Amino acid sequence: MDLLMIVLPAFLIFLTGYIGQKWIGFDIKSISMAALYLMSPFLAFRTFYANELTMEYVYITVFCLILSFALIIVVLITGFFMKATRQKMSAMILGGVFMNSGNYGAPVVLFAFGAAGFDYAVIIMVFQAFLMNTIGLFAASFGGEEETSLQQSLRRVARMPVLHGAILGVVLQLLNVHIPPTFMDAISLVADASIPTVMLVLGMQLAVIATKRVAYKYVNAVAVIRMIVSPLLAVAIVSFIPVNDLLKDVMILLAAMPAAANTTMFAIQYGTEPDLVSFTTLITTLLSIVTIPLVLFWLGI
Repeated sequence: MDLLMIVLPAFLIFLTGYIGQKWIGFDIKSISMAALYLMSPFLAFRTFYANELTMEYVYITVFCLILSFALIIVVLITGFFMKATRQKMSAMILGGVFMNSGNYGAPVVLFAFGAAGFDYAVIIMVFQAFLMNTIGLFAASFGGEEETSLQQSLRRVARMPVLHGAILGVVLQLLNVHIPPTFMDAISLVADASIPTVMLVLGMQLAVIATKRVAYKYVNAVAVIRMIVSPLLAVAIVSFIPVNDLLKDVMILLAAMPAAANTTMFAIQYGTEPDLVSFTTLITTLLSIVTIPLVLFWLGI
């Protein structure tokens, strides 16, 4: 029951966004853009400015890259044996490779491990956002009606506000620039607003996710990869990475998160089986009510 109480507060906030969207009908895009462009950069800046640069950053990058490419290989092999079309293979990559480390993973880490674990989660979130906006975009365009070029993808990455905030935080830290406490208080005020806002947005997105008829065998395959294979791969990867136990636990927990909600937007934008991707997001999010407490139990929380 204690493990369930770590997950339920997050779902209470998701439910608030869900009910609000059903009853009132907010402009999800505007709220999401405000969280992405106005709040999240402050969160990334504070995290990268306040936390000393160590080899842990390198290990986090290595972990994210190895996990992502290992999951892509698993999805490609699974899709090959299932005789998936190019569109369905791309949809499986979107749902199976990219976890919801931002508006789900980071809050759960905060509830489970406190502020120290949350800082790690934000760092991983930034790297995951980078991978999603590069590899994820290519996967979406590969299986979609609208293609994208390397230049277009890099341009999109260059416009990522979270990345700008992280880079600025690193630069100011390296230059030993002191920010007055009153300014840091203002930065923290906006940064602290980002997580509850993106959690509400996820609830709103779940309220409008399409649940049309889809090929359930692909949904089942992706759900297994995302909720079971991904954390198992993470356990194997972190066993070879020389980092502290807290960071290992955060990596494993984030790897067990459901499919990222942003992949649905990519699928819609490029016409890459959007119903399949959105339904996968919905199913894996619902499954996480059971699977996340199990992962927390295995981690000894």
